[in-house]
Amino acid sequence: MTYRTDSIEQLLSQGVRDKVYPGAVWAVGDAAGTRASGSTGVLDPDDPGVPMRPDTVFDAASLTKILAVWASIGALWEEGKFDLDTPLGTFWSEVTGHPLEGVTARQLLTHTAGVPLRAQLKNLYGTDPQDVRDGVLHEALHRPPGEAVEYTDRAALILGYLAEHLSGQRLDELATKRTWQPLGMDSTRFGPLPAETTSRCAPTELDQETGTHLKGIAHDFSARLLGGVCGIAGAFTVLDDLGAFLRYMLDTTPHAQAGFGRAWTTESLTIQTGEMEPVRGLFWHPAPDTAPTEGIWVHYGFTGTGMWISPGRRRWAVLLTNKLYYTRDRQPLTDIRNAFRGLAFG
Repeated sequence: MTYRTDSIEQLLSQGVRDKVYPGAVWAVGDAAGTRASGSTGVLDPDDPGVPMRPDTVFDAASLTKILAVWASIGALWEEGKFDLDTPLGTFWSEVTGHPLEGVTARQLLTHTAGVPLRAQLKNLYGTDPQDVRDGVLHEALHRPPGEAVEYTDRAALILGYLAEHLSGQRLDELATKRTWQPLGMDSTRFGPLPAETTSRCAPTELDQETGTHLKGIAHDFSARLLGGVCGIAGAFTVLDDLGAFLRYMLDTTPHAQAGFGRAWTTESLTIQTGEMEPVRGLFWHPAPDTAPTEGIWVHYGFTGTGMWISPGRRRWAVLLTNKLYYTRDRQPLTDIRNAFRGLAFG
């Protein structure tokens, strides 16, 4: 197995020069380990003497949906705690008698549940966590379930609450116990981060209230509103931890080191939305500009994070940046992500 290491380094270094992001770290590997990796740029442009490093901590943003929610739901599913196609109201009293009662977990995982498209938690439900939970679980649907594929953060928030209901644990406790600790992901945790870890955390967007870039505190407002622990976002992680996670997903041996295993990975990295577009697996989706038959699946984070996996090619890749330090414009990083994927899997 060979990788176009020089081309990857040139691509990502050009992104630094073009101010797409202050810095980036990356890795490509297989089930046996990391086969190529690197870093470029700086941690913080305000302190240009500190380089971006392989152990830099990143705000994972929506990768939280995979690392915490998807993994935890998969562990509970493999234990037989629930069925993906059973309406939630038949086993979850919090949603019984409310619009969500007829929705299934599979519909939430494929973004076909018809739940509202935007979170807007504070504006709708206030700042009390229980009021937010009640509001989210009792809200009217945006459209009938199964009618369309529409991405919404609420799906992960609801599934995070479901995982807590089924396990009797908070989402952070469940993810740590069932996934992160067993896989040796010792640097992955929900924020806010302690001071000693914040010092090596990549800063994200400028906080208008303080006039400083967010660092060690989740960029996502919903996560901050809920104290840092949220199905939408809020986890922080490092390159090696994501490599361990993806290596485990490619492991075909019949053991179950983490809570979820091969059955959940296989189910998730399969087209679940039929003829509807855009195509979805369970929280994963085919990489842009690739045919579903190519079998390269991806999940992105708004702060500039991303990870890819291809069971058919026995390969995974991670690209972590703090793009949000400069801009919310998605296109420059989208172009780099697509080019990086081509080099990593080509």
